[in-house]
Amino acid sequence: MKILFDQGSPVPLRQHLEAHEVETAAERNWSKLENGDLLSAAEKAGFEIFLTTDQNLRYQQNLAGRRIAILVLKTTSWPRIRQHVERVRTSIDSLQPGGYLEVNF
Repeated sequence: MKILFDQGSPVPLRQHLEAHEVETAAERNWSKLENGDLLSAAEKAGFEIFLTTDQNLRYQQNLAGRRIAILVLKTTSWPRIRQHVERVRTSIDSLQPGGYLEVNF
């Protein structure tokens, strides 16, 4: 799957998602895009999953009709996430187009 990491997503996680194509918003020069524009740009570029730590995203954006799936990690702490990498991978694999999932640690 093609995954876009949002600004707060821990980049070291990328090493553990070797089965997927991962890029960051910064690598795409999309750092200054607001969430709605960022999601639209990601969909247009063919990303299937948007991985973020923005827990307010679903309240700030109308996600209805989106093709991109959204995975929200409920922490930005890499040491905490690292202990649950398999759970993140399983969550990614379970997402359907347009789906939304929050992962607590």
